[in-house]
Amino acid sequence: GTRILPRKTRKGIRKVACIGAWHPAGVLSTVPRAGQMGFHRRTMTNLQVYMIGNGHKEFNTEYDLTVKGINPMGGFPHYGNINNDFVMVKGSIMGPRKRVVVLRKSLSKEKPKLENVILKFVDTSSKIGHGRFQTSGEKKEFYGILKKDVKAGGNE
Repeated sequence: GTRILPRKTRKGIRKVACIGAWHPAGVLSTVPRAGQMGFHRRTMTNLQVYMIGNGHKEFNTEYDLTVKGINPMGGFPHYGNINNDFVMVKGSIMGPRKRVVVLRKSLSKEKPKLENVILKFVDTSSKIGHGRFQTSGEKKEFYGILKKDVKAGGNE
């Protein structure tokens, strides 16, 4: 973005007076241009909270007894692994993956959203490709001893 010019300017208020030399005959990427500054603000209301937890702690549900963490195999695409506290909500959150989200308590109480939710299953298979396995132990059990495991064992 650029600074806002005084009232008497012609052909635009938020702009740069000189955008470059005659040659190179084009505007360089380093020249500031007019445009939106900062982040857009998005507001979502009445999200139902499914789970509040810590990224390091492992858990299991009443229906799925496999003890596992919240991170899928290989991490979340374009984010990585969750290491800190997290809130799992119903649906999706708008914006880029690493954008900070502000939460606050709802002003209006909707009864269906206040009920406790019993999670039956949390999918931790890989989100890249066709993930089949929930944990790395399950994958090792299925494939058995692999060539890379033998090489790693031989170096020790």
